[in-house]
Amino acid sequence: MALHLKWFTFNPFSENTYILYGDNKDCIIFDPGCSSMQEEQMLTQFIDEKKLVPSRLILTHAHIDHVMGVKFIAGKYGLKLEMHEADLPVYESAGNIARVYGLPFNQGPQPQIFLDEQDELVIDHTLLQIFHTPGHSPGSICFYCKQNNFLIGGDVLFNGSIGRTDLPGGDFDILSHSIKSKLYTLPDETTVFSGHGSSTKIGQEKLHNPFVTI
Repeated sequence: MALHLKWFTFNPFSENTYILYGDNKDCIIFDPGCSSMQEEQMLTQFIDEKKLVPSRLILTHAHIDHVMGVKFIAGKYGLKLEMHEADLPVYESAGNIARVYGLPFNQGPQPQIFLDEQDELVIDHTLLQIFHTPGHSPGSICFYCKQNNFLIGGDVLFNGSIGRTDLPGGDFDILSHSIKSKLYTLPDETTVFSGHGSSTKIGQEKLHNPFVTI
């Protein structure tokens, strides 16, 4: 089954929020970073126009720029928050981080479902494999769809770059190992949809990424 991916770039950090949906109109919202009424309306208008039915709310990781819209989305669609348990301290500190940046922020609900590599994500009869890829944050996870040849990667691997490792819980050696052992083993033609910036290909990053080489 073909899946469709729509992304929006939200908030002062230019974070990418993704909506993954199938022909059956079921959709999953990843990393809702909407931080204003206008951005919330952009997201909900697309869902309404496509007649989508949000069924899951998932974080690739819990840094402030990826969670600014959690409270709104969870409340709007009655969704449970899903993430990796190792990022729970990161999620719970989001309010403090927002104050440092002087940003308005309403803390979302506590996560009710914790995801890890033994779990699988299914949407419209299509399977996504979950990779635990720490290094940028302790609980970073990526979602790989072999059938449609793409990865929703959060802030692990970027076009020509990698996620920051100077934030609390970050570690360059751990991130490098996550990329080499999990992402660089995927087919070269796999498209990576990152948490910031443009998409890229695994093969391109293996050849040209200056931070993690093979």
